[in-house]
Amino acid sequence: MTVTTTSTHAPLIIDVAGTELNDADRRRLANPLVGGVIHFTRNWQDRAQMTALNAGIKAIRPDLLICVDHEGGRVQRFRTDGFTRLPSMRSLGELWMRDAMRATQVATAAGLVLAGELRACGVDFSFAPVLDLDYGGSSVIGDRSFHRDPRVVALLAKSVMHGMLQMGMRNCGKHFPGHGFVNADSHVEIPVDKRSLKAILADDARPYEWLAGTLAAVMPAHVIYPKVDARPAGFSSKWLQDVLRTRLAFDGAIFSDDLSMEAGRYIDGELLSFTDAALAALEAGCDLPMVCNQSVGDGALLDEFLEGFGAAAASGRWQANATSEARRQSLLPQAPAPSWQSMTESSAYRGAKRRLSLVGIEESAPS
Repeated sequence: MTVTTTSTHAPLIIDVAGTELNDADRRRLANPLVGGVIHFTRNWQDRAQMTALNAGIKAIRPDLLICVDHEGGRVQRFRTDGFTRLPSMRSLGELWMRDAMRATQVATAAGLVLAGELRACGVDFSFAPVLDLDYGGSSVIGDRSFHRDPRVVALLAKSVMHGMLQMGMRNCGKHFPGHGFVNADSHVEIPVDKRSLKAILADDARPYEWLAGTLAAVMPAHVIYPKVDARPAGFSSKWLQDVLRTRLAFDGAIFSDDLSMEAGRYIDGELLSFTDAALAALEAGCDLPMVCNQSVGDGALLDEFLEGFGAAAASGRWQANATSEARRQSLLPQAPAPSWQSMTESSAYRGAKRRLSLVGIEESAPS
């Protein structure tokens, strides 16, 4: 269907099927309700292919935000053809225990290399860093966390973010208000954290408080905190508006976590459709709902989602929000991306690579 809106607000983040655009991808990306693309390992072959894929996306709509989950450690989508194998965030926390100042220096270097290599291939934005605390029991977080101490997490995350910004990339803290305390994997079940609001604010949410003026974006957790709200944080106005926006004074963009995760779409005992889940997230205070891994195969569910959301917009169930759109656009890089050669030859990049290698936690991928 053809969608018309009264605003240029493009809130939806989707994916594309493979290593090059097909006709269905192009049609979906031209939809004015789509504001960005998230890449996965299946979209990667090599640097030349990724650069061409992203150029093709920007040729359709220059304002589309091209994103990826690229944190370092085990969550790093691109690992070959010259990409640096970035250290896990836990290894930076371990370095902190030996040499705190060196750890902040290496964290900045990691953020610079992460952002520089992605930008040189046409990627605008990475969902990093993780701000969850390391309680030792969460399989889905694990070594993605810097440390158990929220002070260490905040300072190392700020260093990573500083390195990213040096290469022109904004950041996203996740998973608000904290996913590290619960053991369940929200990809397959709904984790429940029974602690009080006071306990969470005093510990897990502290990095968001301390970094509220530095974070460009936040992604909430697919976790229920029943002493605060019966809904998962990403669908809770109490968490997103009362706590994050008002109490912690965060004014950046809020992404949903992946709405295709069934565990994240159970609200009030009901499994919502993608459209209803996106509308619920937006109503709670989210700016950018995200549906992943639905372009593969015939893409019928993704098309159904886009059509359903378009119908909701046309009927007035959703209205464009200029503030949310300004937040989305603020995540786009302000300067053109460097070429791979100019990036790798820059003194900033070479210095960052040297700092990573000196502490023995950087492993270069094959060129």
